[in-house]
Amino acid sequence: MIRVVIAEDQSMILGALAALLEIENDLEVVGQAATGPEAVALVTRMRPDVLLTDIEMPGLSGLDVAAELRATGKVTRVIILTTFARPGYLRRALDVGASGYLLKDAPSAQLAEAIRRVAAGGRAIDPALATQAWTEPDPLTDRERQVLRLADEGLSGESIARELTLSEGTIRNYLSEAIGKLGAANRVEAARIARQKGWL
Repeated sequence: MIRVVIAEDQSMILGALAALLEIENDLEVVGQAATGPEAVALVTRMRPDVLLTDIEMPGLSGLDVAAELRATGKVTRVIILTTFARPGYLRRALDVGASGYLLKDAPSAQLAEAIRRVAAGGRAIDPALATQAWTEPDPLTDRERQVLRLADEGLSGESIARELTLSEGTIRNYLSEAIGKLGAANRVEAARIARQKGWL
C-alpha cells in the first residue's frame, strides 16, 4: 500500500480528494491536514510515502512545507496539487524538492497514477507547465523576492530594513533591481507581475 497524507485548507476539496484516493486499491490516506504546520506534524508522525499538498495554506505554504521536510531529512515525497498554472511556482516547487506538480483540474485517474509514479521514485509534472517553466526563467534573486514580498505586504523601506537587518539603502537597491528586471513602473506593479508569474 502507498500511504498518503493530504494537506488542503478547503475542507470540501480535502474530503473529496481523500474519497477519490480511497477508491484506489493500492492507496491509503493515513492523514489529513488543513494547515502547513499540521502537514509537517502529520508527516513527522505518520511517515507516509507521499504528501499531497496545496500551495496556499495557513501557517506555511505547500512550498514551505516541502522545504522544511527536505531540510529535516524526511523521506516522504511531495506532490503539489494546485489551481496555480504558473511556471514560477513549478520552478520553486522543484527547487524545494517536490517530486510532482499537478493542477486541480486534472482527471482523478491522472492524480492516482502520479502518486504511484512519485512513490516509486519518479516525477509527475504537468507537461504544458513544464515547458513554460523553462522558457521563462525567474529573473529575481532570493533576496529580491524576499524584499518585494515584504513590500507587497505593505511594509515601508524602513520596516523591511529592520525585518531583514539591512540598511534602508540596500533595501532600495533590491527593490530597484526587482522593478528594473520586471520592467515595472514601481514596487506595486513589480509585485503584481511577479505574483502573476508565480515568482513571488
